[in-house]
Amino acid sequence: MAGRPLLNRLSWLRTSQGFLNTVVHVPSTRWIVFKEGQPLLRTQTNAANKSLARLTTNDLRPLLGPEPFFSQGQNKGEHAPAEVPRLQAARLRGTPIIFLGLHEPEGGSSGALPSSDFSAKASTETVIAHIKGTPYFSLDVSDVAQAEVDRMLKDAAATKDGADLVFTDPKVAMGGFDAFESAIFAEARSMTDWNARNKFCPSCGSLVYSLWAGWKLSCSSLLPWADNSGKKPCATAQGLHNFEHPRTDAVVVMAVTDESGDKILLGRNKPWPKKFWSCLSGFLEPGESFEDAVKRELWEEAGVRVWNVRYRTTLPWPFLSTLLTGFYATASSTEPLRTDLDNELEDARWYTRDEILKVLNGAQDPSAESSINIPPPTMPAGVLIREWAHGGEAGSPSSGGSGKREDTWTKAF
Repeated sequence: MAGRPLLNRLSWLRTSQGFLNTVVHVPSTRWIVFKEGQPLLRTQTNAANKSLARLTTNDLRPLLGPEPFFSQGQNKGEHAPAEVPRLQAARLRGTPIIFLGLHEPEGGSSGALPSSDFSAKASTETVIAHIKGTPYFSLDVSDVAQAEVDRMLKDAAATKDGADLVFTDPKVAMGGFDAFESAIFAEARSMTDWNARNKFCPSCGSLVYSLWAGWKLSCSSLLPWADNSGKKPCATAQGLHNFEHPRTDAVVVMAVTDESGDKILLGRNKPWPKKFWSCLSGFLEPGESFEDAVKRELWEEAGVRVWNVRYRTTLPWPFLSTLLTGFYATASSTEPLRTDLDNELEDARWYTRDEILKVLNGAQDPSAESSINIPPPTMPAGVLIREWAHGGEAGSPSSGGSGKREDTWTKAF
């Protein structure tokens, strides 16, 4: 995970209609497909292991609509004028498409990301000629007729070796992903969900349309040919707010230990399955630092005053497009706990390291009233709890930062 990202997003080429409309047809290009938030997985018949299906442009061609795919003009089949910013890589019709980036081979020559080979001013021919790796797009088929989707799945090249293609619950699917699939899944699902949920301009209520290969949305009243007779100009027409950008909501996930470092605070939300306990968490609010959010959430949910807040790391979480930010904090286990402030928790209590290790080692009696379940290692809270239980964080603010701990977290998917 260290050194360079798993995916070169080539963000400076998201406005280039020549690049995008050409790279779609590169033989190595692959597509991640979603339907109502569920990713398309590939599995061999009777095989337990599943992975993201990576379809070709030819596989999906019947679902992509007429060309051009990007920088579409007013009428079907027309290219938008390249000099009009409002139409840069615009997709005005057809199934939603997002350019995700380029998966470069290890040791590739373009490791220094904005290299001259990938300059936004370089010709399309130059960029395409220097691409080494796999370009990735995502496609959302939620609004495509089921018969068309079924036909595509039946005819896809990926099925010719006996593989099955199935849309799968995303939280179930990600349990078997490796680091690369986790990263591309988080990006693709977050962007697909954002595009699907934002259909109207927040200022005037007009429909929005896709720009920058799915990375910006703009009010349709600002299209060059829009008829705005008798309408008040949309507030997005000027200033820095003339586009809607993808949002990511920050969440703090807190592993709170006592002063000895041998106890950890866990809570139970009311809707959770019986005996399931986890770290406390909550959303960052406007005007708040991460440290303040940690302190506020712990006070609101469990009546706990904490100090020595230590940042751990972050992990993208595409449900719904949040950035989970892990922290350790210290509190007194002698002070009473209370869950009556915001009434979000059913209960909260301190657990010793030995109690948690028994859970992790399968040594507790599952039929006992005191037995508990904690999040799996695919969940960030599960990572924090296991890390603490095995001595990775003993309450010392100087204990973080080693490469080993970072690897544990980044494999959390």
